[in-house]
Amino acid sequence: MCLGVPMRVIEGDDMSALCEGAGRAERISMLLIGAQPAGVHVLVHLGTAMRVLEEEEAGLIAAALAGLDAALAGRAFESHFADLVAREPQLPAHLRRDEEAGRDIPER
Repeated sequence: MCLGVPMRVIEGDDMSALCEGAGRAERISMLLIGAQPAGVHVLVHLGTAMRVLEEEEAGLIAAALAGLDAALAGRAFESHFADLVAREPQLPAHLRRDEEAGRDIPER
């Protein structure tokens, strides 16, 4: 499994940027997404910025990672998933019934 970590750009150029996140700062390759201004959130995997994140998405990812850490440590984790509490599970669009075409989910 691969995990991306949200980090915030402090300063940088087309090649790399000093970014902070998850309690640390490190130099990240920006070769895949190009230079980004200070304050922009990026998704980092193996020392490389993979894509730019909106601030809200970066916060949700950081909260989910903190929740996983809490769960693995045997601590309460539900508060880290506030966006999912009291929400019914939803099927992805490709598995939902297509009401207009009258098609059902294919059986396997």
